[in-house]
Amino acid sequence: MTRSTHCACTSILVGKKASLDGSTMIARTEDNTHACMPKRFVVTPAHTYHKERFTSANNGFTCELNGEGLSYTATPEIDSSAGMYEEAGINAAGVAMSATESTYANERVLAHDPLVENGLAEDSLVSVVLPFITTAREGIARIADIIATHGSAESNSILLADAREVWYMELATGHHWVAQRIPDNSYAVCSNRISIQKVNFKSDDFCSSVGIREFVDEHQLNPRPKTFDFRRIFGTYTQQDTHYNTPRVWYGQRLFSSDAAQQPEDLNLPFIRRADRLLGVDDVTQLLGSHFEGTAFDPLGADGDKHTRTRYRSIALSRTQEGHVLQLRADLPPDRAGIHWVSLATTAFSPFVPFFANATQAHPAWESTADRPDPKSTYWLLRTLSMLTENRYELAARTVDDYLTTCRQKAHAFVAATDRDTTSLSDTALTTALTDANNAFMAEILADTRAVLQDVIMAAAEDSRLSFDMDANL
Repeated sequence: MTRSTHCACTSILVGKKASLDGSTMIARTEDNTHACMPKRFVVTPAHTYHKERFTSANNGFTCELNGEGLSYTATPEIDSSAGMYEEAGINAAGVAMSATESTYANERVLAHDPLVENGLAEDSLVSVVLPFITTAREGIARIADIIATHGSAESNSILLADAREVWYMELATGHHWVAQRIPDNSYAVCSNRISIQKVNFKSDDFCSSVGIREFVDEHQLNPRPKTFDFRRIFGTYTQQDTHYNTPRVWYGQRLFSSDAAQQPEDLNLPFIRRADRLLGVDDVTQLLGSHFEGTAFDPLGADGDKHTRTRYRSIALSRTQEGHVLQLRADLPPDRAGIHWVSLATTAFSPFVPFFANATQAHPAWESTADRPDPKSTYWLLRTLSMLTENRYELAARTVDDYLTTCRQKAHAFVAATDRDTTSLSDTALTTALTDANNAFMAEILADTRAVLQDVIMAAAEDSRLSFDMDANL
C-alpha cells in the first residue's frame, strides 16, 4: 500500500513570557507534494464515544475511542479518501494541537526500532487526541500511550499548548520519542528535522519514551556518551538538511534574534532561542508567510542571482495548503482564550483570519468541500490569488501587500471589538455571539478577497504581451 504523507511544514512555538500579551502560541504551515490539495476550515462538534472503533483510511491504523469528546476547530482535507488530516485546532478545554511537522530519524536508530506501517500517523493524530485532552501534558501522555500500544508510522513532530505551557514532541522511531517544554521566555523554529538537543531526564520540562536510554546504550547509538543529545543521536545531518530544512530555522532566528550571527547551512543551530523583543501574532505570521525576503535567497526577489534564489527551500510555497496560529490568551477562561488564526492556500499571499474557537460553525465559504476551482470557496479564491500574484509578482505584489496589511488591521480591531461586545455573555449566549461574529468577519474578509482578486485580474489583463500600441483609436 502506498501511503499519502505530507512531507514538509515549518513550525514556531512561543512561550507566554516571550509574547506581547502573555499568550502562548503554536503555529505551522501545512505543505503538500502538490500545489492543489484543498483544505476546509470547520468546527468538529462534541461527541460522546461508546467504545467506538477509529480506523484510518490512510494506513489502516485503528484504535478504540471512548468517553466524552470535546468540540474543536480543524482544517481537514476536502478529499478524505487518504485520511482526514485535520492538522490543527483548539478544543473546548482551551488546548491547542498542531500535528504534524514531518521529521526524519537516521537509519541507525531506525534499524533497531523501525516505523510501524499501521501505527499512528499524521492523518489520525488530531482526530484521536485533541477531543480527549484538557492540558498539553495530557496530550503528550495520550500520544505516548497510543505509541506504546500501536507504534508510530512516521517520524513526526507535534506541537501542543494550553494557556500555561507550550510543548514540542518528536516521534523519532517506531516507539521512541522525546518531548520538551518550551521555556516561557523563549521561542523555537523547527523545519522537518529533529530539533530537541540535550535532554535532562531529571527535569519536569522533559518527557520521553520508556526505555529510551537503555535502547540507545544497548545499540551503542550515542556518539557523545557524556550527554544525551536527542538530535545528535536520533536526527539527520544530510545534504537535504542543509538546503531544505536548516535555512528555514536560520531565517526565523534571523527575524527574531538580532544576535543570531549564524549561517543558513549550519546544522547545529540551537533549538531554543530568546527573541530580542516580545513576539505578537503578526511576527509569527510574518515568518509563516515568508520566502526569505531581504536576502539573496528570495525566489521572488531582485537580490542575488538565479543560483542563490533557488539554493534553499523557502517557508511559504505554492504547495502550502494552509497556515495557522493557535493563540491561547492569558488570564481568560477557555471559552474566551482561544483564537485559531487560519490562512488558506499560500501563506505568502493569504491573510490569517482570527476565529474565536468557542463557536459552532465556520462561514460556508471556509467550510466548502469543492475539490476543483470554485468562486464560492475561500480556499480556491485564495489559491487563485496566490497563483496570479506569484506569476505577476512585480505587478501584483504591492496591491496584495496592501490587502494583507488592511486584513491585519481589521483582524486586530475585530478581536478587540468582539472581546468588548461579549464581555457580559456566557455559556450558550457567548458561543452564539462568537459564532455570529466569526462568520460576519469571515464574510468581510471574503468580500475584500474578491475585490483584490478582481484588481489583480484587471491589472494583469492590461499588462498582456498580446498588445500593440499605435494610437488612441487602435
